[in-house]
Amino acid sequence: MIKKTEDVILLFGRLIIGLYFLLPGAIAKMFNYDFTYSYMSDHEVPFTHIALVLTIIIQFICSIGVIIGWHSKISAFLLALLTIIINYYMHDFWNMDPSIQFDHELQNFVKNLGIIAGLLILSASSPGKYSVRN
Repeated sequence: MIKKTEDVILLFGRLIIGLYFLLPGAIAKMFNYDFTYSYMSDHEVPFTHIALVLTIIIQFICSIGVIIGWHSKISAFLLALLTIIINYYMHDFWNMDPSIQFDHELQNFVKNLGIIAGLLILSASSPGKYSVRN
């Protein structure tokens, strides 16, 4: 009974975190490419076009990998690395004067640390029974 509960929890966890990177991640970036490019340029992301295309590809492929449990360990690890890079460039609160924007970016930075932690935990664990096996 406990193992079945763990497998269901792993499935729901994979679905939630995978959808986070698929919908507001890869798909939103695809449909709002110009806006995302400008936003990344404003944050001085190097090689912005290449970085954006790679981000979309990684988020798309790895989010599906996490959701279905196909190579979920490496998918989660790659998403964690990508989120670290995104955190550094896009939520650079340390470069801002104290303001509402400072508070917002600090909150996003810390939130992303939690997401990174979840991805690292997932990268160190089995995707569970309800997954496509690696």
